[in-house]
Amino acid sequence: MEQLVDRLMRYCKVATQSNPHSGTHPSSPKEFDLANMLVDELKQLGLTDAMVDDHCYVYAHLESNTDVDCETVGFIAHVDTAPDFSGENVQPQVIRNYDGQDIQLLNGRVTKVEKFPYMQTLVGKTLLVTDGNTLLGADDKAGIACIMGALEYLKEHPEVKHPRIAVGFTPDEEIGEGSMFFDVERFGAKYAFTMDGDAVHVYSDETFNAASADITIQGAAIHPGSAKGRMINAASVAARLHASLPSYLTPEHTEKKEGFLHLISIGGNM
Repeated sequence: MEQLVDRLMRYCKVATQSNPHSGTHPSSPKEFDLANMLVDELKQLGLTDAMVDDHCYVYAHLESNTDVDCETVGFIAHVDTAPDFSGENVQPQVIRNYDGQDIQLLNGRVTKVEKFPYMQTLVGKTLLVTDGNTLLGADDKAGIACIMGALEYLKEHPEVKHPRIAVGFTPDEEIGEGSMFFDVERFGAKYAFTMDGDAVHVYSDETFNAASADITIQGAAIHPGSAKGRMINAASVAARLHASLPSYLTPEHTEKKEGFLHLISIGGNM
């Protein structure tokens, strides 16, 4: 357990936020910091073909140790964290033997059981949480830590038989570009599991699909004293446009396989 905690803390402290506005791939050069760290660790584990390509995709393979003819199985996670909140200078906090109560963070922030009832299922466990000033980055560095820990276990326990294992760590998942330059042939597996999200007992056999739109509204700025019939207030048009969309199709009103419309940001002036 302690080794896993140390591994996850080390990964979380590496700033890897993706940037939806850069137009580059990877979207942020700092994603290479974790990718290069992972390549070094994979080689130390004996995965000698570990490498990172020009687009920040990490690939490696653990060879089979069984005589049974098996398909290669893959495991995937992403190195980037969401751009919605700071990922710089992350200071993970360890809570041992969690008591099931609200978690007090810094700056008056509190993670409340009332808002996250799932916390009550974690009583007695060891939790790794943010200090409240940044994202923790466990999405998806927890997935990376699980994969790396499993590889280490398999190397230390050759009596556990396994097929050839393909490992892939991708950039830019948080901005919807994680699969853009993924080299399926180099990865070398027909079947793979993405280690990301939800509880440990949850398995999903479908993928989320989405499309995005950036809408620019050009207004006409006129002094309000002489605006009748002439002004087009772009900010007001944007607000009315959003209000015209069905409110029952927002994420806070949908569940399971229901589709939704999600306003990411809105801004502007007259």
